[in-house]
Amino acid sequence: MDRTTSTQPHAAPVHHGPDGTPYYLTHTPPLTAPPAVYHPAVPAPVTYGPTLAPTAVYLPAPPQAAETAPARDPWPARLLAGGVALGAGGLGVGYAVQAVAAAAGSIGGLAALGVGAYALAKTGGSGGRGGGQGAVNVNVNVSNRNR
Repeated sequence: MDRTTSTQPHAAPVHHGPDGTPYYLTHTPPLTAPPAVYHPAVPAPVTYGPTLAPTAVYLPAPPQAAETAPARDPWPARLLAGGVALGAGGLGVGYAVQAVAAAAGSIGGLAALGVGAYALAKTGGSGGRGGGQGAVNVNVNVSNRNR
């Protein structure tokens, strides 16, 4: 199939490039006048007055560097901040010590309950000699009857 010709009379001719891209060729009318060439406008000449002579260059003075010195010594603020930090640290240590004391108290209470339960189990609950003997069996024989 010939790709450059078309069977339709109103279709534009198609040219395919080396990679297969179609280019539609349209008829361009002839120019009625030569194409206009762009010429940039000539800048107006600059006239210098006596105050703006080309040799006199005005450069603004560089800004003065502002020193960042505090108006007063900030030692009270530093002391206050340090005191707040120490107080917060002391509060944290206080909470930690309180938590350790509470844990030790609860562990001590549990140990005391355990020791009390062990002592009650060993004594039998009657305050006797202990030893874990439990109940005492008593046999009484009465042999002096009818004398």
